[in-house]
Amino acid sequence: MSYLGLVTLVVDDYDEAIAFYTGRLGFVLLEDTALEDDKRWVVVRPPGAGETAPLLARAATPHQRTRVGDQTGGRVGMFLNTDDFDRDYRRMSAAGVVFETAPRHEPYGTVAVFHDLYGNRWDLIEPCR
Repeated sequence: MSYLGLVTLVVDDYDEAIAFYTGRLGFVLLEDTALEDDKRWVVVRPPGAGETAPLLARAATPHQRTRVGDQTGGRVGMFLNTDDFDRDYRRMSAAGVVFETAPRHEPYGTVAVFHDLYGNRWDLIEPCR
């Protein structure tokens, strides 16, 4: 059966992106392989996640650089699910993650919007069971 494997996040710098995703968000570095022309294949993933993972791709052209931090036109583009919202909200806040909204309860779950180091907007969400 098919599944969504990787989702590209265009970044300015591999090492600062790895530091943010592993240090502040608590993701696991799955792969960091050197390729040609200073490119790298960098994959991070939240602990416990199955198939889907972000591929961190450094912007290589002027056009790509314009997309860093705004890949979804200002909308929330990534949804980080949790089984314990309060735990992860406190941990991420303590690690320096900036939340744009206070936690709120919606019909679909508990959610707060945060942004990554480049400005991409994410939801931290504990879905209703």
